[in-house]
Amino acid sequence: MLVSSDDAALLTTGHRVIQREAAALRMLDESLGPGFAEAVNLILQARGRVIVSGMGKSGHIARKLAATFASTGTPAHFVHPAEASHGDLGMMAAGDVALLLSNSGETPELADMIAYTRRFQIPLIGIASRAGSTLLNRSDVALLLPQAPEACATGIVPTTSTTMTLALGDAIAIALMEHRKFTPEDFRDFHPGGSLGAQLSSVRDLMHGGDALPLVRPETPMSDTLLVMTQKGFGVVGVTDESGHLHGVITDGDLRRHMQGLLNMSAAAVMTRNPKVILPEALAEEAVAEMNARKITCLFVVAGETTKDVVGVLHIHDCLRAGIV
Repeated sequence: MLVSSDDAALLTTGHRVIQREAAALRMLDESLGPGFAEAVNLILQARGRVIVSGMGKSGHIARKLAATFASTGTPAHFVHPAEASHGDLGMMAAGDVALLLSNSGETPELADMIAYTRRFQIPLIGIASRAGSTLLNRSDVALLLPQAPEACATGIVPTTSTTMTLALGDAIAIALMEHRKFTPEDFRDFHPGGSLGAQLSSVRDLMHGGDALPLVRPETPMSDTLLVMTQKGFGVVGVTDESGHLHGVITDGDLRRHMQGLLNMSAAAVMTRNPKVILPEALAEEAVAEMNARKITCLFVVAGETTKDVVGVLHIHDCLRAGIV
């Protein structure tokens, strides 16, 4: 495919921007020091929330970081600095920590928020690119971004600076998350909808239980077993004893292997022993992977790997309907 000179110039610009921002992130990585750990510990010690704020492009980054904190186990919300001066300062309280973002460190709209944190002894973490700026001088923990050029040719459009601020905020959020041992199950509690919620659904969320379970006893005649398989509609039957312990399963494949004299047999004679099972707390994604690997469409859900007491059954169609592929 031929590339025009105009297209080539656009591609060159794209490469230059990405390379400059990648170089800035490497500088940020190399500059990370004790102040980072101080900021994380300050948030860990807080009894309240993280109040994140910034103006303009820094404000957009601040909104994203507040959302990331909140969804990963650190209560947080964004306060617009202009609105803070008209009453929203009351959204900050003792026990909170303020995280203020400003490339220059001299954003005038942040002045009232800075003063408020100092007046009421609210710990302040500042992120800025200018050493000696008002924000960093007044902060309890000052995080200085390295002097990296903006990605645009004129050097005036916030690009590398906002990228570094975002990455630094994400690093703080993940450090907090890992310190708190925030699990995928915890994450799912904050993301019940959409593709994230689907990926983090547990087997318990999707399985069928109670009267829907296709179960028979080992001594059940195959004529009755076939009726159960047909009525329940899963294409499989579990064979359990009186205590609910799973001894085996009967699938379409088992039926084909025992076609001759099938109706004269018992469920125990036809079943496949020691079937693969899954626990209710496992992620549904794990169940799908297991079913795909074994080329099966159902898994019985058991209360424990050793007892194998049946509590549910999961069909791959249940996972597909939930958006898990």
